[in-house]
Amino acid sequence: MSDGSASSNSKRNYAVQPHGSRQEGSAIVKLAAGAVGIVFGDIGTSPLYAFRETFVGHHPLELDKLHVLGVVSLIFWSMTLVVSIQYVTILMRADNKGQGGSLALVAQLMAALRRSKYGWLAILLGVLSTSLFYGDSMITPAISVLSAVEGLTVVEAGLQPLVIPIAVGLLVFLFMLQSRGTAKIGALFAPVMFVYFVVISTLGLIQIAQTPEILYALNPWYAVQFFITDGFKAFLALGSVVLAVTGSAALFADMGHFGRKPMRIAWFGFVMPALLCNYFGQGAMIIGLDAEGARAAIQNPFFLMAPEMLRLPLVILATMATFIASQAVISGAFSVTHQAIQLGFIPRLTIKHTSASEAGQIYIPFVNWTIMIAVIILVLTFQSSSNLASAYGIAVTGAMLIDTCLLAVLVFTLWKWKWWYAVPILAIFFLVDGAYFAANLSKVPDGGWFPLMVGGFAFLLLTTWAKGRKIMREHMAESAMPIEIFTKSAANSATRVPGTAIFMASASIGVPSALLHNIKHNKVIHERVVILTVNIEDVPYVEPEDRVEVTDLGDGFYRLILHFGFMQETSVPAALKKVKECGMEFDMMKTSFFLSRQTLLPSEKPEMMVWREKVFAWMLRNAATAMEFFKLPSNRVVELGSQMEI
Repeated sequence: MSDGSASSNSKRNYAVQPHGSRQEGSAIVKLAAGAVGIVFGDIGTSPLYAFRETFVGHHPLELDKLHVLGVVSLIFWSMTLVVSIQYVTILMRADNKGQGGSLALVAQLMAALRRSKYGWLAILLGVLSTSLFYGDSMITPAISVLSAVEGLTVVEAGLQPLVIPIAVGLLVFLFMLQSRGTAKIGALFAPVMFVYFVVISTLGLIQIAQTPEILYALNPWYAVQFFITDGFKAFLALGSVVLAVTGSAALFADMGHFGRKPMRIAWFGFVMPALLCNYFGQGAMIIGLDAEGARAAIQNPFFLMAPEMLRLPLVILATMATFIASQAVISGAFSVTHQAIQLGFIPRLTIKHTSASEAGQIYIPFVNWTIMIAVIILVLTFQSSSNLASAYGIAVTGAMLIDTCLLAVLVFTLWKWKWWYAVPILAIFFLVDGAYFAANLSKVPDGGWFPLMVGGFAFLLLTTWAKGRKIMREHMAESAMPIEIFTKSAANSATRVPGTAIFMASASIGVPSALLHNIKHNKVIHERVVILTVNIEDVPYVEPEDRVEVTDLGDGFYRLILHFGFMQETSVPAALKKVKECGMEFDMMKTSFFLSRQTLLPSEKPEMMVWREKVFAWMLRNAATAMEFFKLPSNRVVELGSQMEI
């Protein structure tokens, strides 16, 4: 697998690329508005089902004042502790050069824990969190779109048979759009979500004005009283209450698109107040109804808050909002996959850039169609958003708990917090996130097994690829000939021919096998030979002036290392155009790229279990070629095969 890419262990320092965090004034307002349209869709559509599920889900509660106030109080304090304090206030400080998300956090910790005997555990937790994200990315579009389309039954009960076909049709359309990218429709996102948040907050405020006693729920005592009265049943209700804060991890992951300050302004100044108004409004409506009316209204309180003549427009608006929320989650899956490929946890996949100006807008066909198939199967299997809620939450709360673990490592290793204030803060986060995760374990038999199965399968693939890749590189390094010996012998023993030959090498030491095979079979050496390694650094972006590292080996031989961040596109031809230190400029029409392609053979003493070797070999065979991944011109590439045991 001498593909030319490698994670760097170097201590080079890279300038931070400004990525939205340094904008001031009106620019920050624009970024905050953009964040409303892109980032907050997932958590913003939770009112469609979160409050309802605590009363009609698999562990229903009584519809009385005590329980309504208790649930609304839990939602308010959960949103305050988990989203506002843990993610928006603290975790957003844990960015890696402006980028957020579990993998960016892991990349940041890798440098600090590289020599620690526990460093592998932090990396493993980050990989597990990423794996659980894939399960979440499949359920979110299904439950969001389905819950919005179910609003049609509030308008006209006879439309129930059309809910599933309409939802499936919308979801297929959504995934078909992905190849076109979000650049063209992105401008519509913010206005739609702005209107959506204004509408849901207005509906909530109307209900609060009619039943102001719902505001008692601001007092945490009502949440405590709920637990005192119901005990274990209240604990199980956390499995539904947590649906109100799903999407909080996505806020951290999407921070790099808009910057920390605009995200905080959007959340505290607009999104959080709108969501709380709606949740309090749903509770106020239920309290204000008699017992029979409350039982009928709790089946779909979000839509029943609106006057009858406005329910159809609200269904359309909510459907558009869930469409946008799903788009954000799918785009997030593309971004996470791209990061995982660059960091060496996933084999190369075909990546298409859908915008000439925005590097973050990418499309990965394999991920898109895999998620689409899973989403359609989920809709057809579970049939309703209420049934899907049984599967939703376990992956989200698992990822939240892992983020808390990584935060604990961060505050002691990098931030150097004093233990006497770090421990109480972390204890609260562990208590809250742990309680939510434990409560969601009760959902496993009813559908929670699905995201766990997806997460487990993804974790197996990610760890198998990382381990197999490490073993292959160790074997290649052991058998590599020192470059100094090779250049002295080869320069005089082979015929030199015009042109430039670039040999891609995964390691920055030794001679790549493609170069050895070329001399062995063709008996020639080009007048300029460049051994090229692409290093993916533990930072999101590497500035152009830090990109190139050249060593002149003499006799027309050069070792060239190109440094990229894990969020950047690895276009080798584009980078070579700016390289001036290799004797002369690179002319693609006079340059040939030589790649090695390994075939794995069974070993008498395998270093992985046999079944994992077979999985790794399958992943290696199906990985995108280095030619595609590094954007090499197809008519200038020569592949030379070799065999290897692992």
